[in-house]
Amino acid sequence: MVTALLWCNCALGAEPRVLLLRGWFGVFSTGLDKIAEELKAKGIKAEVAGHLYWSAAVTEILREQAAGATGPLVLVGHSQGANNVIDIARSLEAHKVPVTLLVTLAPYMQNPIPANVVRAINYYQSPGWGAPLAPDRGFHGKLSNIVVGDAWSVSHINIDKSARIQAEILRQIAALHEAKEGAEDVAVSHSLPAGGAHPR
Repeated sequence: MVTALLWCNCALGAEPRVLLLRGWFGVFSTGLDKIAEELKAKGIKAEVAGHLYWSAAVTEILREQAAGATGPLVLVGHSQGANNVIDIARSLEAHKVPVTLLVTLAPYMQNPIPANVVRAINYYQSPGWGAPLAPDRGFHGKLSNIVVGDAWSVSHINIDKSARIQAEILRQIAALHEAKEGAEDVAVSHSLPAGGAHPR
């Protein structure tokens, strides 16, 4: 029972890891940098990179997993970066590595969402750029396709800068971080009797 508790605390109490991938040329996705800055201010590990980094990211994530990383994995991408975070998830599926949250902003001609994704959220324009995500065979997670085409102030090159969309993404990721902190509180409250301490 103690072993099970320790394993549970490790899995639930681990830090989220957030990777955000920019689109082509990396100059139109600066909204991702703002998201990363706000996440870091909350104590959440976040990294922004160009979309060509995606294959190297797979190698890095697998290395971290082999070293014992167990925290939630979050992938966020804009434009071509959105397509490539799906590619990351698919590559990780072959190694049975789950993706806790996958967020895409205006992907185009993208692949289906693989079965190792727990939660997928897609923001796209209709009419406009982007398309709904489709689940792949075996997908049993939660998939949300959110149309932003009725907001004429939002376009393909600035969808990542929408304050409303940024706030929604931050809220989803913060919820994972709060769950981690809650697990740590539970671990502390349950470990006191095991350590011989007694309430007074």
